[in-house]
Amino acid sequence: MRKIAVLTSGGDAPGMNAAVRAVVRKAIFEGLEVAGVLNGYQGLIEGKIELLQLGSVGDIIQRGGTMLRSARCPEFKTAEGREKARRQLKLNGIEGLVVIGGDGSFRGALELSALGMPCVCVPATIDNDIVGTQFTIGFDTALNTIIDAIDKIRDTATSHERTFIVEVMGRDAGDLALWAGLAGGAETILVPEESFQLTDIIERLKSGSGRGKKHSIIIVAEGVMKAEELAIQLKNEADIDTRVSVLGHIQRGGSPSGQDRVLASQFGARAVEVLKEGRGGIAIGMRNRQVVDYELKEVFDKKGDPPMEMIQLSKELSI
Repeated sequence: MRKIAVLTSGGDAPGMNAAVRAVVRKAIFEGLEVAGVLNGYQGLIEGKIELLQLGSVGDIIQRGGTMLRSARCPEFKTAEGREKARRQLKLNGIEGLVVIGGDGSFRGALELSALGMPCVCVPATIDNDIVGTQFTIGFDTALNTIIDAIDKIRDTATSHERTFIVEVMGRDAGDLALWAGLAGGAETILVPEESFQLTDIIERLKSGSGRGKKHSIIIVAEGVMKAEELAIQLKNEADIDTRVSVLGHIQRGGSPSGQDRVLASQFGARAVEVLKEGRGGIAIGMRNRQVVDYELKEVFDKKGDPPMEMIQLSKELSI
């Protein structure tokens, strides 16, 4: 293999730039040429491919977002769109592709691998919802952003003796909500992996009030319901007034944490090694503090286990 390419796709995540940097510098270290694809799969279809040098990725390890930029690409979901992408890679002499992104990005890479283009995927999503790896790039930074917000909201909740509902991202995965709620001392955490009863939340709030508690924090993952909807239900069912904070896209931005920078560096470098070995259809991950690679199809053949032990711990510690 003489030339590879790298692209970022889907929602941005802190640490994507660090992963791009690792891919470029590791590839050059290994004697390979490396190109950057701009604007994800859309840019790939349009042939937006540029040769990258060491200096191309200088001073980006600390920056959030992605220097290669990202875009949604409905056309790539079609057979015709994927064939256009494959042809562009061939026209540019590219023999392997590193895809940095989340679930949708991985699906695209699996399709390209089936067309004969070796692809290796690096998990980068704040949702931490990729099967086969304990952590994804961006999760730790987003988690700390949420915790910082919870701490600030609790100051106001304490001052005004209020219950606040904080809505966090995560799509259909509750990792952000669960980890942030546990670390932030939330009284109630609602995650997609476990159903809930409104009566249980009301009972918990009233129990706290009965022992003199003046404020509460409820964390709700976006995959469960909207925070505004929960606020309305609590008002209608138990006349409980709440205030809502939807953190939104602030969770996806910002300088990546040290953990995310190191994880991205390890993942990006390993992706290059796998391509250099002549393998494709592979995902990179972290298990038991070790960087691993595994068949990309495992991401979709298996389902992640819900973190029931952490869910139970959060309940026990918030009594």
